[in-house]
Amino acid sequence: MKKLFFLLVVLGFSSLSVSAGEITGTADYTGASAFQQVKVGGLWQFGLNWSTGLEAKMADEKAFKNNVYEVKVPFQFSSDALSFSVTPFYYLKNTSDSKDYNAFGISSQFILMLEDNAVDEIYSHVFMGAAFARQEGFLLAEGGDVHHQYYSQAAYTLGLHKNFYRAFSFEVLGTLFQYPDGVSNVDGWRGILDQQDLVSLQTYEIVHELPKYTFGGRITRMWAEKRATIYLSYRFGEFHTADPEHSFVIGNSFTLASWASLDFGYNHLRTVHNSHKRDIFHAQLKFVF
Repeated sequence: MKKLFFLLVVLGFSSLSVSAGEITGTADYTGASAFQQVKVGGLWQFGLNWSTGLEAKMADEKAFKNNVYEVKVPFQFSSDALSFSVTPFYYLKNTSDSKDYNAFGISSQFILMLEDNAVDEIYSHVFMGAAFARQEGFLLAEGGDVHHQYYSQAAYTLGLHKNFYRAFSFEVLGTLFQYPDGVSNVDGWRGILDQQDLVSLQTYEIVHELPKYTFGGRITRMWAEKRATIYLSYRFGEFHTADPEHSFVIGNSFTLASWASLDFGYNHLRTVHNSHKRDIFHAQLKFVF
């Protein structure tokens, strides 16, 4: 299965390279005490406004005996006034401790420009997202009963981004989660789906718990001429199957060459009662060819 997975990734990137004018590639590593994760991706621009690509993920988690593999195929449209993206994703079947896990879904985002003041260099846009996923796993119901089943969920996001003088940017966003199969009698859930496939939860962690809602913000200091940034974000979230938690992220991105940049980030998470703390490190290499 591993050989087949990586063969599909190689073939996918090879197909993107055919007649491609420009490809933006990324390579990510995320590490913590409970997991290690690697992602590779490529985005190919075709035409004036359209792009598509392929992303593959491998996660080594202590919670699962075998590695977790995922593939995404993003489609994007971008213009000065608006942009949108649609990203289907699929998890390869994972069998750990004689139990089967699987997941698939689709996420979407729409961005609309609200203010484009080139004279004062003030820009703002609103972004909205909707996503749906269905996963195979094990539900722990009230009373201790365990059910092997497929479980569906949806997520809806609304946010505002504002950029001042191409030097500072501020962002606020909130997300609500919906569970069509019901969640009132759920005490726990074990599955391989990362909730961040539906929407960014402003953390580097792999999130398997079932969220109720999240809200947060981000501040970024930019040096446009040097293509460098320093950023700080905060997020609070409540979950159906875990304690509420705070997430703090600080990071720095900078240019290595005209065709490559690097992003380092650190994420600290803690529950509201400080009973569970985690530290996560992240690095991303981005390149254009």
